Amino acid sequence: MTDIPPTTRRRLWPLYLMPTLLLIAAIGWSLFWFVSASQVDRIVDNWRAREAAAGRVYECGDRTVAGFPFRLEVRCTDASVALTSQTAEQVASRTPLTAKLGEILVVAQIYDPRLLIAEFKGPASFADRGRPTSMVLNWATARSSVAGLPGPPQRVALVFDAPALDRVDGATQTPLARARHAEMHARQVEGPAPDQQRIETDFRFEGASIQELHPLLAELFDANLRVTLSGLKDFRPKPWPERFRELQAAGGRIEITQARIQQGGMIATAIGALGLTPAGNVDGELQMVVAGLDQVIPKLGIDKVLEQGVSQSTLDRLAPGVRANDVNNVLGALDRAIPGLGRVVRQNANVGVAAGINALGQEATLEGRPARAVPLRFVDGAVMLGPIKVAQMKPLF
Repeated sequence: MTDIPPTTRRRLWPLYLMPTLLLIAAIGWSLFWFVSASQVDRIVDNWRAREAAAGRVYECGDRTVAGFPFRLEVRCTDASVALTSQTAEQVASRTPLTAKLGEILVVAQIYDPRLLIAEFKGPASFADRGRPTSMVLNWATARSSVAGLPGPPQRVALVFDAPALDRVDGATQTPLARARHAEMHARQVEGPAPDQQRIETDFRFEGASIQELHPLLAELFDANLRVTLSGLKDFRPKPWPERFRELQAAGGRIEITQARIQQGGMIATAIGALGLTPAGNVDGELQMVVAGLDQVIPKLGIDKVLEQGVSQSTLDRLAPGVRANDVNNVLGALDRAIPGLGRVVRQNANVGVAAGINALGQEATLEGRPARAVPLRFVDGAVMLGPIKVAQMKPLF
């Protein structure tokens, strides 16, 4: 039998070194992945606890963690969230709203478990607890990201492609809102002092429409909006009505630093600051610049109101302080003096309203087009375009 020289045996150890190192690295990486997976699970649980303290209770029928070796994936099926005290109406009624959806997939890179990216599978159904579904939200894709967990989130983003919200009445679904694309981005920003924190939020809508709110919003529009909430004392989890109440008590402001909406040939921009009254109503003024104002006035419905006669409740909405009897009597007198004259005035009401608003504003230029600068006032929740009340906002708390 031939013996292997000692020098040959000594040279074999490099052949085992690399596999040994790879095995150790694989074991170490596996341990690191499982430790990180437990951390993501803990982060999700902490986030759920924070949301529950703010009146948003998330539940998961079945939760699994996967993604080895380079990602961390938390999959939640049969997901639901119970919303309580998120609006002034919910605070008053104490009725929680429950939303259910099929699946939520939360993904984190193993090297940065504090950044969570989520995908949602629709549709989502909404119902008051113990009652049938009242609304359904569907979409093509829905994604979100949250950075800064497990502490207060530093950045939050939510993006929808083709969202569609419907009202459900038995077997009938009625469209409430549509958009080709919608997204929201929120982040913490430094205030003038360490104890004066702010939240800056950007909204973007493309090809959007909203029914049952105002005729102006029923037709397709694109909008970009940047809002900054100032006067916040902290970012502890709490329902929005409670946060708005604290903001009002601290003299905080809702700053519109950038706003643009385009609908057909009409383009409008606005900037300004709004406050809150002790009753929770929005109060303040925005400076608007509008190109194509003549296309907006007919959508306010002034001509139809006058053609049908003016009720006091309708007139209070459109022109507070004017008595319905005065308007109807004047139009009737015109008809008696010259038959048909009152109808002419009614049919040209929009021209008169536009002229009145133009008289209040100033000439301006917007994106190279002739425009008009007019004030958009919020008076204890009432939205006033010049002398016309175009909407009424509900209290925020």
